[in-house]
Amino acid sequence: MRKGENMQVPFVDLPKQIAPYKEDVRGVIEDVIFNRADFIMRDDLLAFERNFAQFVGTDFSVGVANGSDAINLSLKILGVGPGDEVITVAHTFIATIAAIVHAGATPVLVDVDDDYNINVDLIEPAITAKTKAIIVVHLNGRACDMDRIMGIAKKHNLFIVEDSAQGIGAIYKGKKAGSFGDLSTNSFYPFKILGCFGDGGAITTNDPDLNYQLRCLRDNGQDRVKGDILFWGWNSRLDNLQAGILNVLLKHLPDMIHRRRAIAALYDQGLSGIKEVKLPPAPNDGEHFDSFQNYVIRTKQRDALVKHLSAQKIGTLISWKTPNHHHKNLGLTKFHLPNTESISQEVVSLPMHPALSDEEIRYVIDNVGRFFKR
Repeated sequence: MRKGENMQVPFVDLPKQIAPYKEDVRGVIEDVIFNRADFIMRDDLLAFERNFAQFVGTDFSVGVANGSDAINLSLKILGVGPGDEVITVAHTFIATIAAIVHAGATPVLVDVDDDYNINVDLIEPAITAKTKAIIVVHLNGRACDMDRIMGIAKKHNLFIVEDSAQGIGAIYKGKKAGSFGDLSTNSFYPFKILGCFGDGGAITTNDPDLNYQLRCLRDNGQDRVKGDILFWGWNSRLDNLQAGILNVLLKHLPDMIHRRRAIAALYDQGLSGIKEVKLPPAPNDGEHFDSFQNYVIRTKQRDALVKHLSAQKIGTLISWKTPNHHHKNLGLTKFHLPNTESISQEVVSLPMHPALSDEEIRYVIDNVGRFFKR
């Protein structure tokens, strides 16, 4: 029998990823549920908000129900609404763009660069008198070129919202993704770099007034201490139980990111000689420190490669096969984004999570290599 013949490598393996922390997490779950019965807006949430802000490098963090609400609430609190335009990319999960539409504003989509993040050269030409904000998306664990973006925002008096759902732990020129803009939105969906056991999200900021308003907005618009209702709010609170779980996992996050980067280095080494495959940016390029939410390769033979890997019981992910602006019912078809459109036909994410063994990584590399040699 050939070595690895019966191996299976799923794209993610949550039971295997959670296993190292099982006892610590079980202790928190039992304490929150059975000892304290603390479920909504309790000490675990407050502790996580402090701990997560410290990790990101901001003054404040506000826990919310999920990553989508994080963007929705951010635009709401910044006053984005009808008549406004917000610049962002199409190469992102649809929730980024949906938040602009739900605010009543108009999304203005620009193309991405070869690292899959926003092409900064295209931002300023897209600015009009109606532009109010830019949502930058830190994709695949790589931070955007924030120096230039912040300079453009300052020049044109625009808000910056960082969509850091895939950017947790990424660093640009010594600063963490999520610490640059007016607000940064985060998702703790289970497949993320830092994932809880359901839905969860957070907003980070250095602005004390935005922090206060967001805390009221996520809790039906009320200031519970003063007893005042400040405005029409939302019910979007990060559950105390999920916050307790996240507090456990956050302690291990640096090690998780270290392992992701080590896996990326193994992929780089094993796949670098395949001329038909374009690898992601190197883990260290002097400015970026990538945390590798995904390890994305690009090839014109993508669909055949995915079929081959599936036959070898190797899981993959395509993000996103149909570009968001090509979904006719969304009303975005006027945008022409050639790199986004090309990328959507060529990119595929290989298995990437901290519980992957070196043997599993080699199995993936061997089968990618075997496909192209064939």
